[in-house]
Amino acid sequence: MSSNITTSFVEQYSSNVNLLSQQMGSKLRGSVDEESIVGKNAFFEQIGSTAAVLRTSRHGDTPQIDTPHSRRRVSLSDYEWADLIDDQDKVRALVDPTSAYAKNAAAAMNRAMDDVIITAFNASASTGVAGGTSTALPSTQKFATSNQSDGLTIAKLLSAKKILDNNDIDPSRKRFIVCGPQQVADLLAVTQVTSSDFNTVKALAQGDINSFLGFEFIMSTRLSFDATNTDDRLIFAYTEDAIKLAIGSDIKAQISERADKSYSTQVYYAMSLGAVRMEEKAVVQIPCNE
Repeated sequence: MSSNITTSFVEQYSSNVNLLSQQMGSKLRGSVDEESIVGKNAFFEQIGSTAAVLRTSRHGDTPQIDTPHSRRRVSLSDYEWADLIDDQDKVRALVDPTSAYAKNAAAAMNRAMDDVIITAFNASASTGVAGGTSTALPSTQKFATSNQSDGLTIAKLLSAKKILDNNDIDPSRKRFIVCGPQQVADLLAVTQVTSSDFNTVKALAQGDINSFLGFEFIMSTRLSFDATNTDDRLIFAYTEDAIKLAIGSDIKAQISERADKSYSTQVYYAMSLGAVRMEEKAVVQIPCNE
């Protein structure tokens, strides 16, 4: 319950309810593959690569290709947000705070969605017919985290691009980098003014553009540090279909009076979702020292 709403009473001499600085929308939802599902768990099929067979004779037997199949399981988690606004608070305040609470709730839900997606980048994925096999992001898709003394560099970006290229990631698959503000500042610091890359990186830092070296940059403050090397923030390069975001119930809102709470107005938001990594070769983990 919002016992702190008294700070918005008329003594504050403000005609607006201001939301403190916070991320409002999901930054990562548009960069992953999204699918609506029904149920608590869902399975997504994977089809592996095959090779064509050279035909060596006329009227020969038709080759039967054993196409590899696998699947990934995603389990949904439920999220909710609720707060009460006392009816008397509405009378005392200069403005009705309901809309500000709704915006605050939506922002909280969108940040939770980003956290679910970020976790899926390097979490073990549930693989197999029943999802009983745990598949980790292999070391070949991770930069070494030990003795990292530099932040994000152009060399690291080129190395990440090389890993994806060597994995035969088709150029038509859109590529992203999710990183923190410090990593963009790192790029600007290590790029010489005389370099042809300087103006591009400067525009990236200023928000004028969002792409560099074939990656679309997404800045997020939700990325965590490495558990062992706690000065290294883990950022990720990935393709648009590397992560599957499963939506059981999209963000929904309900603003209503609670008769059992002296007819206070309750702002309630809820959603149900989960995410899983679909392809290890399409994700690269990059540690960056801060």
